[in-house]
Amino acid sequence: FQFFWLSLNVWFFWKTFLLYYQGLQYYYLHQMLGLGLCVSRASASVLNLNCCLVLLPMCRVLLAFLRGSQKVASRKTRRLLDKSKTFHVTCGVTICIFSVLHVAAHLVNALNFSENYNEDFLALNAANYRGEVSQLYLVSVLVPGLTGVIMVLVLFLMCTASTYAIRVSNYDIFWYTHNLFFVFYMLLMLHVSGGVLKYQTNLEEHPPGCFNPNKTLRENMTVPKAFEETFPDYTTEPFPEDLPVPEPFVQNNFTRICSEEPKFQSHFPETWFWISGPLCLYCVERLYRYIRSNKPVTITSVISHPSNVLEVRMMKDDFKARPGQYVILHCPRASALESHPFTLTMCPTDTKATFGVHLKVVGDWTERFRDLLLLHSNQDTEILPIFQQRRYPKLYVDGPFGSPFEESLNYEVSLCVAGGIGVTPFASILNTLLDGWKRYKLRRLYFIWVCRDIESFRWFADLLCILHDKLWQENRPDYINIQLYLSQTDGIQKIIGEKYQALNSRLLIGRPRWKLLFDEIAKCNRQKTIGVFCCGPNKISKILHKLSNSSNSYGTRFEYNKESFS
Repeated sequence: FQFFWLSLNVWFFWKTFLLYYQGLQYYYLHQMLGLGLCVSRASASVLNLNCCLVLLPMCRVLLAFLRGSQKVASRKTRRLLDKSKTFHVTCGVTICIFSVLHVAAHLVNALNFSENYNEDFLALNAANYRGEVSQLYLVSVLVPGLTGVIMVLVLFLMCTASTYAIRVSNYDIFWYTHNLFFVFYMLLMLHVSGGVLKYQTNLEEHPPGCFNPNKTLRENMTVPKAFEETFPDYTTEPFPEDLPVPEPFVQNNFTRICSEEPKFQSHFPETWFWISGPLCLYCVERLYRYIRSNKPVTITSVISHPSNVLEVRMMKDDFKARPGQYVILHCPRASALESHPFTLTMCPTDTKATFGVHLKVVGDWTERFRDLLLLHSNQDTEILPIFQQRRYPKLYVDGPFGSPFEESLNYEVSLCVAGGIGVTPFASILNTLLDGWKRYKLRRLYFIWVCRDIESFRWFADLLCILHDKLWQENRPDYINIQLYLSQTDGIQKIIGEKYQALNSRLLIGRPRWKLLFDEIAKCNRQKTIGVFCCGPNKISKILHKLSNSSNSYGTRFEYNKESFS
C-alpha cells in the first residue's frame, strides 16, 4: 500500500510538471516564469492528493465499521486499517515537505513576474510594471499570497506541536493546535480562488509562437527571412542575420499564422474537487459522533488502584463494544474542549451492561478528572450503593472505535505483550474469555506482562487468577500461558500469599529474553500463523516487530500488531 501511495504521488507530480512544461496552453506563461511554474503546480497536485487523504484515517466510525463488518473479509486487508495513524502522519509530513517546495517555487514566480514583465500580453502579468518589487505585493495584497502566508503559519504550529516531545510534555498544546486543521482547509479553499496563473484559451486561432502579420505591419517590426517569400508585402526591412528564427515559427517548412491575439483565462479551482468529499465525510462523522455521545453516561463505581491508576465503571443505554476497542472520554468540568482516548478494560455483555476503563494519572487532565471523581485522592476505593451514590461529574463517552487488538481473538494462537499500563486492551480480552472462550477461534494465548513495580500487577491480578482457575476447572490449563516480569525487586514479598498463589510461579525477575521466547513459541506451534500484539514502550515494540519479521526453521509465521501510547 505504501508503494502504491508513493507511486501515486510521483505520478501526479511528474504528470503535472510535464503538463506545465510542454502544454501549449501554458506556453507564454512558462516563457515568463520558467521552471518555477512547473514546480509550483506539480507540488500543488501532490498537496491536493494528500490534503484529500489525510482526513480519511481520522474517520474513526468508518474505520470501526469496516473493521467489524464483513465488508473487509481478509485479515491482511483489515490489518491495513490498523496503520491508519501511521498513514495520517505520513500524509501530514508529505504536506509539510511539499508546502515548503510550493512556497519556494512561488517566491521564484513572484520574482519572474516582476523581471519578465510581458508588455505584449498584459493580461498574463501579475505585476503592474517591469521591475516592480512584487514579492511583498503578491504576498500581502493578493488573496493567494495572503492566505498562503497564514496557512504556512498554521501548518508550522500544527507540525511543531505534533512532535513526540510536545505531545508527552503538554498534550493540551497538541490538541488545540491540531484542531486548527479546519482553519487550514477554509484558507485552502480561498487560496485557490485568486486566479493569478492563467492559461491560453484560443489555441486554434493563435497557436503558441505563431506569426501575426497584422501586428508586425502595425508596429513596423522586422520579420525573418523565412517569412519574406510567404509575406513579401509585410516585409519592411531585412531581419538581422545573427538572430535565429524561432523554432515554433517554422516547422517542416510550414508557417503558422495567427488570426487573433492570444486570450488568457484563470483556472477554475480544482482543490474543491479534492478536499470537499473527505471534508464533508469527516464533518458528517463528527456530527454523528456528537449526536451519539450527547447523553452522559451513568458512573456506577470508581476505584483507585496502586501506582496512580484509576478505574471507572459506567453504564450507557444501547452501548455495544468488542474486546480491544477504545472510547473517547469528555468531562466538561475537567476541560471544556479536551477529550482523551482510553481502551476498554471491560466490555458490556448479554448478562451485564457495565463497561469500564483504567486510566493512569500522568497529566493535568487526568489529575483534574481524578479529583472530581474521588473525594480524596488517597482514597483506595469508592464503591457505594445506588441510593448512597455521590454526584459524579457529567461524563460523555464517544465510541467505541476499532483497534488492532480486535484481531487477537481471530487467530488460533496469539501472543499478547503488555508494558505497564499497556495491559488495558488485553484486560478486556481476558474478561471476554472469562465469559466464554469456545465461540472464538483462539485456542492458545501467550500473555506477557512487564512491570517496574510489584504493585502494578494488582490491577488485574484477581482477573488473572479467576481466569486461570476457570480454565483449570474446564481441563484447559494450556489455553493461556501467563508470564509476569518484574524489572524491580523491591517489595517482591508482597505478592506471596494464598490469594495470588496461581501467579507466584509465573512471576519472573528481569526482562524477557525475546529471542528465546519466540523460538519456543514457534517450536510449539509449527506451521501456524501467530498474531503478535504489543501495547507498551517503543523499545519493546521495535524488538517484537523485528523478531516477527525474521524467519525460523519451524515454518511458523508471526504477524505483528501494535498499539502505541502516543
